[in-house]
Amino acid sequence: MITRLIPSFLALSLTVSVSAAAEAPSRPNILWITSEDHGIEMGCYGDRYATTPNVDKLAARGMIYTRAWSCAPVCAPSRTTLISGLYAHSTGGEHMRSLVPFPAGKPMFPQLLREAGYHCSNNSKEDYNLAKPGKVWDDSSNKAHWQNRAPGQPFFAVFNSEKSHESKIRSPRHQLVHDPAKVRVPSYHPDTPEVRRDWAQYYDIVTAADADAGQLLARLDADGLTDSTIVFYFGDHGSGMPRSKRWPYHSGLHVPLVIFIPEKFKNLRPPDYKPGGTSDRLVSFVDFAPTLLSLAGLPPPAWMQGRAFLGRHLAPAPQFLHGFRGRMDERLDLVRSVTDGRHVYVRNYMPHLIYGQHQTYMWQTPTTRAWEKLHHAGQLTPAQDAFWNRKPPEELYDLQTDRDEVKNLASSPAHAAIKAKLRQAQQEQVMKIRDVGFIPEGERFARAAGGAPYDLGHDDRKYPLARVLDTAELASMLQPGTVPALQKALADADSAVRYWGALGLLMRGPTAVEAARAELRAALQDASADVRITAAQALGQFGTDADRQEILPILAAHADWSRHGVFSAIAALNSLDALGSKAAPVARLIQTLPTKGASPNGRYNSYVPRLVEDLQARFK
Repeated sequence: MITRLIPSFLALSLTVSVSAAAEAPSRPNILWITSEDHGIEMGCYGDRYATTPNVDKLAARGMIYTRAWSCAPVCAPSRTTLISGLYAHSTGGEHMRSLVPFPAGKPMFPQLLREAGYHCSNNSKEDYNLAKPGKVWDDSSNKAHWQNRAPGQPFFAVFNSEKSHESKIRSPRHQLVHDPAKVRVPSYHPDTPEVRRDWAQYYDIVTAADADAGQLLARLDADGLTDSTIVFYFGDHGSGMPRSKRWPYHSGLHVPLVIFIPEKFKNLRPPDYKPGGTSDRLVSFVDFAPTLLSLAGLPPPAWMQGRAFLGRHLAPAPQFLHGFRGRMDERLDLVRSVTDGRHVYVRNYMPHLIYGQHQTYMWQTPTTRAWEKLHHAGQLTPAQDAFWNRKPPEELYDLQTDRDEVKNLASSPAHAAIKAKLRQAQQEQVMKIRDVGFIPEGERFARAAGGAPYDLGHDDRKYPLARVLDTAELASMLQPGTVPALQKALADADSAVRYWGALGLLMRGPTAVEAARAELRAALQDASADVRITAAQALGQFGTDADRQEILPILAAHADWSRHGVFSAIAALNSLDALGSKAAPVARLIQTLPTKGASPNGRYNSYVPRLVEDLQARFK
């Protein structure tokens, strides 16, 4: 029961809600209208190609936020951040998809609203990477509705449209409404018929999501609730097109956010609220939970990592917004980003990986396949071809002069100061929220021992974050002269430090691997599977034929899901994939790899089969 978890806070919440009710005519109803996989390609944001009359009309009565970020560029981590008021990479829920325990003794914010008397309904997608700590919603189903509340009861209702989801872009039977000839093709995409059609179809499905919003707003009006309901309209991350979705650039994180606060509740409006106006306040998904509580008259708990931007408990605006990328389905990665509203800084902690790792679901979009084909044919511009190459450790973009984020200013002397400022903000954020993303996913489960990764992350005895982050920075910045320090890291008492030591040597290639050959060979016997796998990959890619003869069976064994956990199998399969033709000696073993095994939750179960299928196809 929630009352057992946080009785003192709930008692305070109820007291506040009673006093708030005495001061105001009533508590506001709150309606969230969300839509999937689309950014600010809407008329109210100045896009003349878009057709979004319903949200445009809402914006004319309300206000749009011009600088809102989703934190994550894909749905499940975004929703994880929304529902918790915590950054998903602080809770361990940043991977797409995953499921980890919720932080001990803490509720999801609708539970606090319910305790304060709100009817909370969700229609109907959840898709959280956090296990629910008890009953969260009064109803979470395709029948959930504000109309099911008790008479006079205030409501918080969520409706989600899937009409604009990435999968709808690739529907071959779709009859285009928007003219492909009028599409603005971003400079990172090749200008081909496939790309133009996908972008035009994307605009069509955004129109369909807008129509869903229109129906809900009409229903609200017909029920006589428009004047007593605060309405949010927002997308769950940027567009579903490749290099927007899944990437923590501005294009992947910038979302439409339109908010209408009726005159009856003008006391809950922020100072810059103006009907038909805009706000340039920095806002992100981590701010939504405290904001909802603030609108209901409840003080947000101190452990929430966001800031209320509406309501009685309005907080000062942040100086920065933060984004992140973790594992994307079957492919590993670790990226963090930050913006001050104009510049976007991207920190790639795994720069040895290319941007366009083969990810089965993304390859179903025609744009992805056409784009890759032109890369192999050598027919792309440098801006278009960058996606198919390794990432630099740092990226910096000026949105004022480079809306598509293709001109990396990280090495520009004129931008050194802003890069240093944003780099510092990113590193401080890691420490402030106790980012657990620097522990390999399987190791995270082992260290948490059934508990929440968030709680593990806040225990410095179990997670010496400063030391781990220092090693990750050393490993991934690729500075010269750092091999001795990475060799030393391989002897550290903490397995995450050893992992980054091995990874740093792998990132540097043949010379570093040869210099640390003895340490890497010793790491093949490490207690941590992630250290063993990383050391094996380094020796397999850049060592000798004798090294490969020894390490290939090790990688093949770890890739056997029936013998090792799902996370070890995912890591080993990615390593074998990175070896390419050098993995040919174990091709026969690869053909016999199982595609079933144990995992913490069914959300993980599709990733090993995808990787096995890719490898088997290569070595047929």
